[in-house]
Amino acid sequence: MSPAAPSSAAMSPALAPAAIERSYLAACRAELAAIKPGNVHVHAAGHRMSVADFEASASLSAPHIAAPGAPVGARVEGAVAATRAGIGQNTNLGIVLLCAPLAAAAERPGPLRPALAAVLAELDATDAAGVFAAIRRASPGGLGRAERHDVTAEAPAPPLLAAMAEAAGRDRIARAYVTGFEDLFETGLPALAAARGAGLSEPWTTTAVHLAFLAGFPDSHLARKFGPEVAERVRAEAEGAFRGLPLGEGARAALMAHDSALKAAGLNPGTSADLTVATLFLDALRRAKAEGTIGPTASCQ
Repeated sequence: MSPAAPSSAAMSPALAPAAIERSYLAACRAELAAIKPGNVHVHAAGHRMSVADFEASASLSAPHIAAPGAPVGARVEGAVAATRAGIGQNTNLGIVLLCAPLAAAAERPGPLRPALAAVLAELDATDAAGVFAAIRRASPGGLGRAERHDVTAEAPAPPLLAAMAEAAGRDRIARAYVTGFEDLFETGLPALAAARGAGLSEPWTTTAVHLAFLAGFPDSHLARKFGPEVAERVRAEAEGAFRGLPLGEGARAALMAHDSALKAAGLNPGTSADLTVATLFLDALRRAKAEGTIGPTASCQ
């Protein structure tokens, strides 16, 4: 008799909190190491924020993102509260909102995408209260007010997925919650795979992911702060500047010039950066699961 084929759960084990935390920290640090036009990175600070701010934010938020068995809302609220207390400004709300459900999904056996779908389907009133409290605490730029499901209101939080659906048309991170994180699976991971397939190594693979988001659709952080026309202009300029540009040292001057121009104009495509971190985190979690590295030796390299 032939041995039974291993189950998907056996091939994709539940990850231990330490492995999830290491994957999260590695993703945050890898994103900072790459040139990302308009965002903070090791080659240029900007927008009154430094690489040190983001490194500290990653360290402060990591234990909450990877808190064993914690609901998504508690992970988000804890991570944002720790960051705000330690840094004094919003440096990672979008990252935390994207990474908390991924971390919760990684604790479950089996492939990440269906596990993530289950996590999102199970979000409840406690999760909504935690997420809304975190958003109010972070007070992100351009938040404004909404006619329905307004996060700034003192009333009890509405169902989280209903609130995210209401905002999905104007906020790419909210959209992730109601599309099963489609942007990560359909844009981020393919861009990362293509960059690796082209022989690129880090940090250029990270730059490739960021450019896929920056040129792929209007950045919703820019749209909130400056309006949809500005966001679309930034997207179109990125597409025109970098279409067909081979990434590597030969692209450094063009990337840095674009970076300087965006920062001089005060334009920070923060959602593109948040989606980049989340893509790297998702990739690290998938690789850790594939390797079966659930304990102290887990690695996202």
